[in-house]
Amino acid sequence: MSEKFISEIKGFGLLEIFEGETFENVYKRTVKEKGFEAVGAKCGEVIFDLAEKAEGHKKIEFLSVNDVEGMRIYRSSASLIMVKAAEDVIGKKCKIAIEHTINNNFYCEIRTEGIEPEEELLRKIEERMKEISDADIPIKKELVDKEKAEKIYAEQYMEEKVRLLNYVKNDMLYIYSLDGYYDYFYSAMVPSTGYIKKFAIAKYSNGFLLQFPSIKNADVLENYDNFEKISEVFIERLHWCQLMRASSVADLNDCISGGIFDDLVRINEALHEKKAAQIADEIASKKGKIKLVLIAGPSSSGKTTFAQRLCVQLRVNGIMPHAIGMDDYFVDREHTPVDADGKPDFENINALDLDLFNKHMNALIKGEEVEIPSYNFISGKKEFKGRKIQLKEGDIIVCEGIHGLNDELTRSVPAENKFKIFISAMTQLNLDGHNRVSTSDSRLIRRIVRDSHSRGNTAEKTIETWPSVRRGEEKNIFPFQENADVIFNSATIYELCVLKTFVVPQLYAIPKGSPAYVTADRLLKMFDYILGADAKCVPKNSIIREFIGGSAFKV
Repeated sequence: MSEKFISEIKGFGLLEIFEGETFENVYKRTVKEKGFEAVGAKCGEVIFDLAEKAEGHKKIEFLSVNDVEGMRIYRSSASLIMVKAAEDVIGKKCKIAIEHTINNNFYCEIRTEGIEPEEELLRKIEERMKEISDADIPIKKELVDKEKAEKIYAEQYMEEKVRLLNYVKNDMLYIYSLDGYYDYFYSAMVPSTGYIKKFAIAKYSNGFLLQFPSIKNADVLENYDNFEKISEVFIERLHWCQLMRASSVADLNDCISGGIFDDLVRINEALHEKKAAQIADEIASKKGKIKLVLIAGPSSSGKTTFAQRLCVQLRVNGIMPHAIGMDDYFVDREHTPVDADGKPDFENINALDLDLFNKHMNALIKGEEVEIPSYNFISGKKEFKGRKIQLKEGDIIVCEGIHGLNDELTRSVPAENKFKIFISAMTQLNLDGHNRVSTSDSRLIRRIVRDSHSRGNTAEKTIETWPSVRRGEEKNIFPFQENADVIFNSATIYELCVLKTFVVPQLYAIPKGSPAYVTADRLLKMFDYILGADAKCVPKNSIIREFIGGSAFKV
C-alpha cells in the first residue's frame, strides 16, 4: 500500500499526496480544476519542475506565467521549443543566439552561415513550434556525467557548451531532452510541450523576436516597440565583443586561464573611456548651445562614476562642468506625493520642486547667479547654505537623477539647451548561445556587492527590495530611454569574473527559507560556470570600482 503525505496547496487547502506522485499529478487534480495554468512548483522558496516528485513537501505553491519565476520557466521552455524547431527547419548545424530582451520578449539571431532571417523562414519556424506544442512531446530531465554531456553537445555542434563544461567542477550534470534534441537552460522546465501554447515569432532588426505572453495577461502576447537607439547599443556591444575576442563566458574563462585577463580589462576600459570622450566631443561640438547635461539610468548602472568621467572629458574639451544633485530639489516632506499604500513616493517626479528647478536652470542658462539648495534628509526640508553658481562662457550644468530623460523635469528649459544621456548595464556576455545573463541580474549583482561594503546591507535584504526598485524603474526610467540623445552601455565584459569573488559568499549565506533564496540559488548556478578573477587589475576610474570599492572618484 502506497504511503500518503499531507501537504498544504496554496489556494486549495490540505491534500493527501501519494508516494511517488509528481507535482504535475497534484496540479491536475487540484488547481487545474479552477482554471489555473501551472508551469512549475515552489516549495520553501525552491523551484521545481512539475515532473519532479511532490512527496515530502509540507507546502506547495504552483506557479503560472503571472509569477516572475513562472514566466522564467515559460520563457526557457518556449526557447527550447524554438531552437528545436529552428533545427528541424534549418538543419543540424543551425545556430541560434538568444541575445537580449525587447519589452520582455527575446531578441534572437540566426548564426548559421548563409542563412538570413527572412520572413518566410521565420514563418516556417513558428509553424514548426506550433506543431511541436500541439504534439505535447515530453521534456525530460536527465542526470548525466560530464563526459556524456560533452559528447551530446559535441554531436549537436554546441562548441560553446562543450568549452564551458571544461570549467565546471561537478562530475554529474542535468540536461533536458526534447524529441532527441538535448540542451540545458538555467531554469526549471515544463513537463511537456503542450504547456507552451502562447508565442509568436516576429522579424526584428538583424534577427527576430520570440514573443511571450504578458505577465499581466497570459492571453495576450507582450507588445514590442522599435527601440532604435537601444538596438544600436546592442549592435555596438557585439562589435566590442568581437574586438576583445570574447563573445561568451567560455571565451572569458579562456582569457583568465590563459593569463590574458589583464589585457581584456585594459581594452574594455579603453573602450569605455573612448565612448565617454566621444560623448564629450559631441557636447563640445554644440558649445554655446548645450547648457544642461542630464544623466539618467536605472539602479547600479554606474551613473555616479560615469558622470565624473564625463566631467573629466568635458574639461579636456575646455568646458567647465558644474554638478548639481537632483535630490537637492525634493519638495518639503509634507508635500511629498504618496503611493497606493499611502507611503511617501520619493520616486514620483512630483516629489521634486519642478518649478524651482526650472526657474534655477533657466536663470543659470541666462548667465545669472543662483543659490543652489541642499536637501536636509533629517528635517525633510530644503536649506540654502550659500552655495552659489554662475555659468561663465562655455560652462555647463551636469545633473544626474532618475527623471533626467523625462521632459516634464525640464519643461520650461529650451530643447536646444539640453543634452540627455541614458546609461545602463546592458549585459556584454551571455553564458552560451541559449542562456542569457539578464541586464537586471547584472545590475542586481553589482548592487549586492556595493550595498554590502558601503551601505551595510546583506545580500538577502538587497534581493528582497529589488522588485520594488525594478517597479520604480519600469515606471520612471525605461519609458523615457528613447528620449536620450545618446546611450552609454556601462557593462563590462569582465565584470562577472571580478564580482563573483565578492558576491558568491554572500549568496551562500542566504538560508533556504528566505524569500531571497530562489534568486540566490539561480545566481549561484550561473556562477558555477564562471571563473573568478582578481580585482587588482581593475583601474581606479572604472565603473566597476563604484561597486567593489577603491574608486578614484567620490561615489
